[in-house]
Amino acid sequence: MVDWLDANVLYWHWIVFGMLLAGAEIFAPSFFLLWLGVSGVLVGLIGYFINLTLSTEVILWGVFSLASLITWFKLIAPSMKNKTLSGMSREALIGQEGTITEFNLSVSKGRLRFSAPIVGSDEWGFRCEQVLSVGDRAIVTDVSGNDLIVRKK
Repeated sequence: MVDWLDANVLYWHWIVFGMLLAGAEIFAPSFFLLWLGVSGVLVGLIGYFINLTLSTEVILWGVFSLASLITWFKLIAPSMKNKTLSGMSREALIGQEGTITEFNLSVSKGRLRFSAPIVGSDEWGFRCEQVLSVGDRAIVTDVSGNDLIVRKK
């Protein structure tokens, strides 16, 4: 049986197998199958240039798969994490520091501008119990509806 597989599993079988695995990634929630597929294509390309036995090809596929998965999940993916906290507006806003651009003392409301957009906007409405003036720096302490709760820095 192994002799038959050695004779009949060709390099292009590995390439097709790899593309099927990479294509199946569409239905998977992580990049796991993609790297198994890339490893299969790589074994197919090596098999095109070098005549390998099936057992050697399977071992190479396992080694390439393991190496690519470790590289992806331990080195590359952590550096690509979304640091904007998009979708977590409260967590993204609390602790941020901005500059007061407007403040109405009678209603204790105003506008706060951040140096970079946070959760899609660089200017937010706020409420504050302290007396603030335009140009003051303020820190977000809470979120209430669409308004930020701030305190003077």
